[in-house]
Amino acid sequence: MLRVGITGGIGSGKSTVTRLLHDGLAAAGVAVIVVDTDLIAREVVEPDGAAFPQLVERFGSAIVAPDGRLDRQALADIVFNDDDARLALRTITHPAISAVMMARVEATPPEGVCLMDVPLLVEDPTRAERNYDVIVVVGAPVDVRLDRLEARGLRREDAAARMAAQASDEERNAFATHLVDNGGGVADLERAVAALVPLIVPRR
Repeated sequence: MLRVGITGGIGSGKSTVTRLLHDGLAAAGVAVIVVDTDLIAREVVEPDGAAFPQLVERFGSAIVAPDGRLDRQALADIVFNDDDARLALRTITHPAISAVMMARVEATPPEGVCLMDVPLLVEDPTRAERNYDVIVVVGAPVDVRLDRLEARGLRREDAAARMAAQASDEERNAFATHLVDNGGGVADLERAVAALVPLIVPRR
């Protein structure tokens, strides 16, 4: 099994690259599984998820919405400017996310490829070095990323703040096996990923 970590700053388009890479590998006859850590992160904080009771114990009932689910905005308001609270959040959620993630990775056929969409891959350098055979870093200019995020409904200043809280482009690029430039249009990105596919296909 080949483990491919795909990462990039917010708004870079890593999920699109993951989808295109999946389709390209599948077309090449490769058995491929996608593990999306954003989706897993949402799963583990559902009321029946592994992290939910620990979050409530640590941060209190104020983070529980009237429907009994996590009030994400209330939690974000607590942790955004509090380093200790943010560390506590990571200490609770990361092991739960990793457990689900690894179970899904293990479902990849031995001759296949597991594409792991991991937004904060570089922010956890021990995991970055230990869990991936190949790391694909998706990049785009800051202004392009801000425009994309604003188009999704995120306030520009909030998007900029989230970028500032993540690793820098230089820090991400230092981990890259392959860099993908997503600063242009869809056709440019499709060509870039098509060129990447043969570099990812496992050797038989």
